[in-house]
Amino acid sequence: MKRQKEDLQNHLNTEGINTKFLYLMHIHDSAFPIGTYTHSFGMETFIQEDVIRTKEDLFHFLQVYLHENVSYTDGIFVKESYQKEELVELIRLEKICDASKNAEETREASSMIGKQFVKAVLPVSDTPSLAQWNELLQEKKVIAHFPIVYSLYAKDLAFDLYTTILTFLYSSTVGLVHNAVRAIPLGQKAGIEVIHRLIPEMEKTTINVLERDLSDLSNHAVGLELASMQHKYLRSRLFIS
Repeated sequence: MKRQKEDLQNHLNTEGINTKFLYLMHIHDSAFPIGTYTHSFGMETFIQEDVIRTKEDLFHFLQVYLHENVSYTDGIFVKESYQKEELVELIRLEKICDASKNAEETREASSMIGKQFVKAVLPVSDTPSLAQWNELLQEKKVIAHFPIVYSLYAKDLAFDLYTTILTFLYSSTVGLVHNAVRAIPLGQKAGIEVIHRLIPEMEKTTINVLERDLSDLSNHAVGLELASMQHKYLRSRLFIS
C-alpha cells in the first residue's frame, strides 16, 4: 500500500511533464500533416547522382547536414526566435531567415512546412504566440518559416531552449531519413539504424547551436545549396524540394 501511494505521488508530480511531452511527440509523428514527406531539401539530387546509395552514405550526409548546415542556419533561428520577446524583432528575424535561404525550393519548402504546421497545430493547441503569428500570416506580414513557428510553439508549451532546439533537429533529420528510405530505396531497418546513430550527433549540434547567435549565420554548405538549386531541373522527382 505504501509503495502504491508513492507511485501515485510520483505520477502526480510528473503528470504535467508527461502530458506535455506527449503533445510534443504528437507533432513529430510521421502522420502529422505538415508535409515534410514531400521535401528532400536537395537530398534527392545527391540520390539521383548516386552520391547517396547506402545507409553509410545517408548517415554521413545527414551528419554533415546537421553540423555544417542546420547548425549554422535553422538551428540558430530556432534559438533566436525562442529568445525574442518583441514582435517586431521576430518579424525582422524571419526576414533574415528568408534571405538566408538561397535556393528557391528550400526557401519555399520552409514556408510551406511552417504554414502547414500552423494550420495543423492551432485547432488542437492553446498557443497564443502561434495564434498571433497566424494573424500576421493572414495579413501577409510574415511567411511562417518552420524554425520560427516551431520555436514559438515549443516556447508556448514551456519547453526549455535545449529541448526546443534538440527536438527541432530531430524533426528535421528524421524526416529526411524517412524520405531517403523511400527514394534510394533502403529497408526500414537501415533507416532505424541511421536515426539511432544520428541521435548523439543531434545532441552535439544542439550544444553547438546554444553557443551561437546571428553573427554565426553561414551558408557554407555549398554542395547542399547547389544540390537544392539543381533539384528542380531533375528529369523525374519524388519530392517538391
